[in-house]
Amino acid sequence: MRARLIVTLFAVLLCGSAFAEGPSWDELSDEQRTVLSQFQGSWDQLPEERRKRLAKGAARWGGMSPRERRQAQQRFAKWGDLPADRRDLIRERAEFFHSLSPEEQQRIRENYKRYREMQRDRRDQLRQRWDNMTPEQRREFEQRLRERRDKQRRPPPRPRRR
Repeated sequence: MRARLIVTLFAVLLCGSAFAEGPSWDELSDEQRTVLSQFQGSWDQLPEERRKRLAKGAARWGGMSPRERRQAQQRFAKWGDLPADRRDLIRERAEFFHSLSPEEQQRIRENYKRYREMQRDRRDQLRQRWDNMTPEQRREFEQRLRERRDKQRRPPPRPRRR
């Protein structure tokens, strides 16, 4: 039960807002109140944005299957084991990712999927190659990738009439 509550709270803190205003305790569903019972006495003193995130996370938790809840608990435990600076870096990267266009997000997802589907030794080779690059080499590599991507997006030139 305690692990469930911890996972719920973690999920809630990462969620966006769900209501126009932070819900009052009485506006929560019975299931949300059960999950958030430890906050009952202090609910009205919580900042509005936090109440929104907690309520949304509790609702989300209620819709999870037992398997999904176990997976969420495992992810939360992993997250809790990370050093604070690593969690901050992950949050920054997530914010950046969410600021991208849906097309760019999809492109990143597809590239990551391709990477994960590579043979382990090939992934290790790529990682080693990247790790050995200087910051300048990395910038140049990223610039070449952008140029290649932009070139692929452009329509081919029209043939000239004679």
